Amino acid sequence: MPLFLFSLLLHAYLALRLIPDLSAWPIAQGVAGLTLLASTVMMPLGLTARRFKSPLLADRLAWTGMLFMGLFSSLFVLTLLRDAGLLLAWGGMALAPGAFSMDAATADSAAAVALLGLLMTFVGFFNARRTAAVVRVDVPIAGLPAELHGFSIAQISDVHVGPTIKRGYLQAIVDVVNRLEADMVAVTGDLVDGTVADLAPHVAPLSGLKSVHGTYFVTGNHEYYSGAHAWIDELNRLGVRVLMNEHVVLSHGLVLAGVADWSAGHFDRSHRSDPHAALAGAPADAPVKLLLAHQPRTAVAAHQAGFDLQLSGHTHGGQFWPWNFFVRFQQPFTAGLHRLESLWVYTSRGTGYWGPPKRFGAPSEITYLRLLTAA
Repeated sequence: MPLFLFSLLLHAYLALRLIPDLSAWPIAQGVAGLTLLASTVMMPLGLTARRFKSPLLADRLAWTGMLFMGLFSSLFVLTLLRDAGLLLAWGGMALAPGAFSMDAATADSAAAVALLGLLMTFVGFFNARRTAAVVRVDVPIAGLPAELHGFSIAQISDVHVGPTIKRGYLQAIVDVVNRLEADMVAVTGDLVDGTVADLAPHVAPLSGLKSVHGTYFVTGNHEYYSGAHAWIDELNRLGVRVLMNEHVVLSHGLVLAGVADWSAGHFDRSHRSDPHAALAGAPADAPVKLLLAHQPRTAVAAHQAGFDLQLSGHTHGGQFWPWNFFVRFQQPFTAGLHRLESLWVYTSRGTGYWGPPKRFGAPSEITYLRLLTAA
């Protein structure tokens, strides 16, 4: 009930600010009113869909609620911008009376918000549901031996298998990764949104990932919302090596380490993220030290521990406008390759999506990274 009342309050704001100003288009006005009413009800149901015993009903409610949430998000932001613009317009009218028609500006801007919100939602849905494109990234490493020049890593992150992402979606990702013929595959967390009991068949395609050195995984925060211990066991059963503050040594001395999610210690003290512990016992003369860490903000500790490259996800690149502008207030990097002193940090925009099936201005990616000898 509190969630429904909060939804009602937010949608009431949109209704009061938009519907009266669409009176010049009665059909559009009616459709807008019905859409906001449906969204008011379906958003809370979508967010609480897991409580329903029927998996089919839960998935359908989640699908519907998340679609409306994506539309609502764009309409809400655009309405706030419209109100700011109208306030400036009123100020302009005070300085230059009769310069333009305020009534026309009010009506046209309301129609523009509705149309732009729908357009962003439709385009965002297409971008979210398509199989992620391959993004190729070269990382120059100082002192990299010739034997490791061109060493390749296929990274996927933040798939969020759950109510709207199922086996077929993941299988398409696996097929693309396998065609890359990488030396290793890295899965940098937030693979699932649900329990092993519900999602094991949909995660099973991971067992088909192929590379020279195998597939490695680190937990994200959503694994801890979904039963991390059970998922660790399931992934190991599928042949995916879970790195929990530990490392392995691959060809030509490359050290690959992985840490639990930055917040893991809040759920299980024994899982506290620790890049230093992940390197314990590693060869001191290792030519490359590579860390898998779900959140980019692990980078400070990774640099102190002596890593050369960190692969992360978590941010989704903001997933859809305008949230890409706000990620930087929580994480040091939003997307792409960055440098923290001697440490390279690559942050994936994610291979799936969370919540609304919507990506606008932050496309999903399957990353193909190559280590190259720095000039």
